[in-house]
Amino acid sequence: MALAFDEYGRPFIILREQESKNRLRGLDAQKANISAGKAVARILRTSLGPKGMDKMLQSPDGDVIISNDGATILEQMDVDNQIAKLMVELSRSQDYEIGDGTTGVVVLAGSLLEQAERLLERGIHPIRIAEGYEMASRIAVENLEKIANKFEFGETILEPLIQTCMTTLSSKIVNRCKRSLAEIAVKAVLAVADLERKDVNLDLIKVEGKVGGKLEDTELVYGIIVDKDMSHPQMPKQIEDAKIAILTCPFEPPKPKTKHKVDIDTVEKFQTLRKQEQKYFDDMVQQCKDVGATLVICQWGFDDEANHLLMHRNLPAVRWVGGVELELIAIATGGRIVPRFQELTAEKLGKAGIVREKAFGTTKDRMLYIEHCANSRAVTIFIRGGNKMIIEETKRSIHDALCVARNLIRNNSIVYGGGSAEIACSIAVEAAADRYPGVEQYAIRAFGDALESIPMALAENSGLQPIETLSSVKSQQITEKNPHFGIDCNDVGTNDMREQNVFETLIGKQQQILLATQVVKMILKIDDVISPSEY
Repeated sequence: MALAFDEYGRPFIILREQESKNRLRGLDAQKANISAGKAVARILRTSLGPKGMDKMLQSPDGDVIISNDGATILEQMDVDNQIAKLMVELSRSQDYEIGDGTTGVVVLAGSLLEQAERLLERGIHPIRIAEGYEMASRIAVENLEKIANKFEFGETILEPLIQTCMTTLSSKIVNRCKRSLAEIAVKAVLAVADLERKDVNLDLIKVEGKVGGKLEDTELVYGIIVDKDMSHPQMPKQIEDAKIAILTCPFEPPKPKTKHKVDIDTVEKFQTLRKQEQKYFDDMVQQCKDVGATLVICQWGFDDEANHLLMHRNLPAVRWVGGVELELIAIATGGRIVPRFQELTAEKLGKAGIVREKAFGTTKDRMLYIEHCANSRAVTIFIRGGNKMIIEETKRSIHDALCVARNLIRNNSIVYGGGSAEIACSIAVEAAADRYPGVEQYAIRAFGDALESIPMALAENSGLQPIETLSSVKSQQITEKNPHFGIDCNDVGTNDMREQNVFETLIGKQQQILLATQVVKMILKIDDVISPSEY
């Protein structure tokens, strides 16, 4: 490659051997696209299931992330190939829509591409393959509806929800505490859920973490935790029946405009200015006291003069609280965010049963717990862990569990996990292929084979003989006509996923199949790869 200049002094690049390079078209382009998609799926394949491995990702600035969440791994990977970027988008859309199954959807898409490559080599047109895949995906989704089970749950019957969340958490780093974390996730979702409308606002669940302690110390707080402490060390550390003033105006005197200045050339003028400032602070504190506030939470800071005055006037205060946290505090306590001291009234105060400051270990770390709120619809999951990476991965795992619980409230249908649903769909798709007389039946059969990649990967990652295990489970499903048989990843001694309590949400599994099929159809229809330098 060389740099040259035209007669006007504008630079342009000369690429060596450019004339010998060919643009990828037709079958070559399709095979190149398929190999890029397969490469991404191969990376995630080993992290599928309860015995799946984790990936360590290092960012350009040296940060390290350890995770086996498909969406996180692909999000953090530096991907250049455009087809690989489509696979990243695929896992992201599964994460946005469902919140779980991000690894499985990419593995399934990679397997569909692998099967499509074999069909292309046999001379079948990519459009016919895409049509066959579309037919097969409809058959698989319909079969999932048939084999799905519904369960009833409520505020007293939590076990089915907990078992489904435990299935999600069993493939994560935190699987040793999956029971307690699943219970926390379910209770948090039910605390903010509107069961009549079958709706859950996950924004009301705050997930907070602090290094130190152990994973078992993770707790659910019916209220808000703020990573702040009282603004003065001598302020009370616990306030019962707190009436909270939530302010976005600072405890500061008005500042002169930038074009103006104040000249102080005598002691008397300085004393006058100081008294005036003190009067401002006095008025501000008195306004808070007059409306009955026993705690002030402020978005901005205040100087030492104001802090000292607040302490002497017995008005505890917290400063530099973020905007999102202020909103959550306002929702939880039933208070209003006040932008000016003049607008502060008793009706706008938030109410909490107890506000306490808690110290952690031998460090100076302190956090503020606001509990027993007037409106307990805002809750906090407080995670403890040995290091920052464990806490971050636990946050991602808890997010998946929260999403699963939310999906079950929206639609309480479940299918059984361990690859049993995929094997049942594969059998149904293969049986239906004979009903289609055209070339599409080859693509339909290939789709059935691709569905078996999920149980195959589960068996591989669990150290079992993949082909032998899969064929054994498949024959068991066919002979006993029972779609609940799957891969015994944890070596419990039974293949029946109903006995093992391994559940997955129906909408999550359907979405996996539909999204993977859509992306594979898109990749198959690309027959020309044009680089930016060519137009």
